[in-house]
Amino acid sequence: MAKIKVKKVKSAINRTQNQKRTLEALGLKRIGQVVEHENTPNILGMIKKVNHLVSVETA
Repeated sequence: MAKIKVKKVKSAINRTQNQKRTLEALGLKRIGQVVEHENTPNILGMIKKVNHLVSVETA
């Protein structure tokens, strides 16, 4: 499987609880933090829910 890097670029303040939990499930806590995940449909769906808060690049 291919890997993707997800970076948190915006704050989760004033966001819905669902979006905050999605960021936490992705492993993102601080702005600027980068995590690496497998490119699976589950992860892509999570990224799609918070795409306005993160940036994504292929590894």
